[in-house]
Amino acid sequence: MTRDETVVIFDRVVASSDRFERKGKANPYTSANGHMFSQVNKDGELGIRLPKPRQVELLDAYGAGPFKSYGATMRDYVCLTEAMLSDDALVAGLLNEGFDFVMAMPPGGKK
Repeated sequence: MTRDETVVIFDRVVASSDRFERKGKANPYTSANGHMFSQVNKDGELGIRLPKPRQVELLDAYGAGPFKSYGATMRDYVCLTEAMLSDDALVAGLLNEGFDFVMAMPPGGKK
């Protein structure tokens, strides 16, 4: 799947939510409570930040692995597979889980 195709999916699913919005021009992402919880990297992969037990479930069910951005493995992020990206309802559900995850954290931001 190309990066453009991933961005189209990301934009479509994010636009369907009233809980969060797309940010970033060149590198699309979502954030809440001062924390990013999803991102499309330069390789066209979509990563979503989720609790560790959910990451393990997705690894077992879909083969989803760690998410990297600019060569660094992003803590708490899972990289969605192409099969996962083909299911808008699954992607929307995972984005909502990511939103809930960061909303339960202490507020982030500049110190």
